[in-house]
Formats: sequence, C-alpha cells, structure tokens
Amino acid sequence: MNLFEMKKNLALFVALLQLWEISSFHLTSQVCRAQPSRISKFQQEGWVQDANSEWEWEEDDPTYLPPAEKQASTFTTEVKAVATPTLPKGSFRPKQSLGQNFLRDGNTVAKIIKTFVSDATKTIIENDSSDQMRAVELGPGAGALTDTLVSTMSDLNASFQCIEIDPRSIELLGEKHPMLRVHHMDVMQVDYPSMAEKEGGPLSIIGNLPYYITSQILFALADASHSNAVRSATVTMQYEVGERIVAKTSTKAYGILSVVFQLYADCKLHFKIPPTVFYPAPKVNSALIGLHFIGPNELRGRLSGIQPSQLRTILTKTFQQRRKTVRNSLKKLLMEIHNGDKEKVSSILDSDPLPLSKQTLEARDRGDAFALSQELPNDWAKKRPEQLSAGQFVELTRLVFQRDIEDDTTDEPLGKKVWRKVKHGK
Repeated sequence: MNLFEMKKNLALFVALLQLWEISSFHLTSQVCRAQPSRISKFQQEGWVQDANSEWEWEEDDPTYLPPAEKQASTFTTEVKAVATPTLPKGSFRPKQSLGQNFLRDGNTVAKIIKTFVSDATKTIIENDSSDQMRAVELGPGAGALTDTLVSTMSDLNASFQCIEIDPRSIELLGEKHPMLRVHHMDVMQVDYPSMAEKEGGPLSIIGNLPYYITSQILFALADASHSNAVRSATVTMQYEVGERIVAKTSTKAYGILSVVFQLYADCKLHFKIPPTVFYPAPKVNSALIGLHFIGPNELRGRLSGIQPSQLRTILTKTFQQRRKTVRNSLKKLLMEIHNGDKEKVSSILDSDPLPLSKQTLEARDRGDAFALSQELPNDWAKKRPEQLSAGQFVELTRLVFQRDIEDDTTDEPLGKKVWRKVKHGK
C-alpha cells in the first residue's frame, strides 16, 4: 500500500469516527431530553461527572426527590410539580422591610410540600391519637406554597390556615382562594396554644421564613411545644442557620440553637435550596429544616427535673463567653444563686456530676441516643460550651441549680414564654 492510499484510508477512518460520535451524541441527547429538568439543572449549577460518568452532589439539587420512607400512614397523596409561581402585575413587589423573598420554582415548591406532608404525618403517627393534620402556613406572601397547599390539604381532608401581615398578600389570596382562612397579623404575635385549642389539637407548621426573624419564630414554636400546641415545623431559612440547628458538638456552628432544638425536637436538614429559586434572589443559600417536636411528656423526661428557664440561664451565661471554660463562665452565676457562699460555689465547681435520673437511665437502657449522650464528664468544669451536648447541658443545669434526682418527674408548668421575647405573643 503506497503513501497516497494510506492517507486516503486514514481520512475515511476519521470521517467514519466523526459520524459515529455524532450518532452517539444524538442518542445521548434523546435520553437527556427524557429528563429535562434534572439535566438542565446540573448544567445550570455547573455540576460535573466523576470518572464513572456519575453525577456528583445530587443532594444539592433542589429538584431531586429522595426515595420516600416506607411507613404506615393514613395520609397518602401525590404532590406534583406545579407551574412556575408568578407575581401579579402591578405594585405587588417584595418588600425588603418584611424580608420577602418569594419562591418562583415549581419543582422546589412541590418538593417542600411533599417533605412537609411527610414530616407532619410522621409526628401524627408518633404523637397524636386524633389522626388529624392541622396545617398552618407562616407568611404565604404571593402564594407560591399556598396555591398547592390548598389542594393538597383538601385531598388529605386536613385543616389549613395562614398567618400574613402584608395586606397585599391577604387581598391576593382572598381573590384566588375565597374559602381560605388568612389571619391578618404579625407572625411574631401568634398565640399558638390558643390556635391549637380552637383547632382541636397540635399544629403542623410550614413556611418560607424571613431571614431576619427566623430564630425568634423558631423559639416561639419551641415555647408552643411546652403545651403540645405545635408538633412539627417544616420551614425554609438561611442555610447557615439550618446548619446551626443540626450542628455537632465541638464545631463552630454549635450553639444555643443547636442545644435547644436538639433537646426539644428531632431535627433534620432536608436539603439545600439555591438562591436562583427565589425572587429577589438572596445572596446566600437556604435550607429546608424539619423539626419533629417530642412533646411535653418526653421533654419533661429529658429535662430531668430542671425548668427550661434554668437551662436558658445556663446557655446564655456559657455561650456569651464561649471561649471561657464552664468553670469561669458560671462562677459569677453560682455566687448569685447561692447568696455569695464561696465554699458552696467551690464545692459545686469541684464536684462530680449528679447521678443520672431514673428516666434517663431507663432511656439509656432502651438505646435512646439523646440519653446515651447525656452523662456529664468528670472534668466538665474544664470544658468549653461547644464541647457539651444538649443532654450534658441538662445535667450541668441540674448540678448548678442542685436539682435532686427525686425531682425528675415534676409536673411544674414548662412555661409559656421561655425562649421567645416577652414582647412577642401572649
């Protein structure tokens, strides 16, 4: 074979190879078009494939729906992806003063509502014999979640109402859903126990929360759980705040939010939400957090005789000085509690932890994860606050306030306003 023929055959081989690549690309395109939302989302977010051509970081995709957990439930409904939520034309623009960032992605809306139904259903199965869902949406705004919730709650035969402060939203929702109950009030002033009493049982909360008052809304829900007024909350918030709620000990994110909500509820960061699904787009990522409140009876068992107000005092004193050891941050408080008795204070700071309560020991025997992490270490005074678990803070509070193990079954009221500010709500 001469040189000319070799070049000719090589050119033919290259042409055939290019034709094969084009055919393969066409076939792959057909497969991709069968899943337009998912692949386009990967491309939009700049996601890459690994060496095995597998997509990485799938859990960060807001359109990804994890497999539903198999569980017995009387609430079964399909939440379908909805049309892209749109704002009404005219003067209805998000107000910065109200922290409004409206959802504008139908897939994200469907995913949030599906997760809410799952959270609410689970807490009904575990904590409520009435088998009734009572949904309350906080701050519906333009109704991105509300429009789908109205039909979903109707399918579930569940009650549904909203809390909204913006008159424009109330007018808009009234036009779209004349039968929907919308309370014109500040979300910070909601009396959840009274609302739950009128509805006939605990509430299930859903909402796209304003960033600037997220913590105060969450603390109000914690207080409401003292009377079993709220059993679940599925809410969006700034991703960093969500990380604090589920943070592990000995991390920078671990703090008061971590201790309170890991004591009061089973917490889960469901998924990350990118700024692109909001209007206007915030500068940070958001998260959907699920809180399954354990209820007053189990909470009393975890508290082992202390009052939530006493725990709040300990958390405030220690985390305000988180670089100090527990010994140094609590010394002044101990002097106040024990009327300046230096010997008493010194003996407490040098003492071993109190024996665990009977209920805590029983919970440990059952393998309860919270109780298993509740025992205070012997060198507790040398620890910094971020090194102590929620359960260990309970034991620290018992030690500081000298609550004997005989007090672990106390029926004292847990308090209506412990974590939320005095000026908020009733």
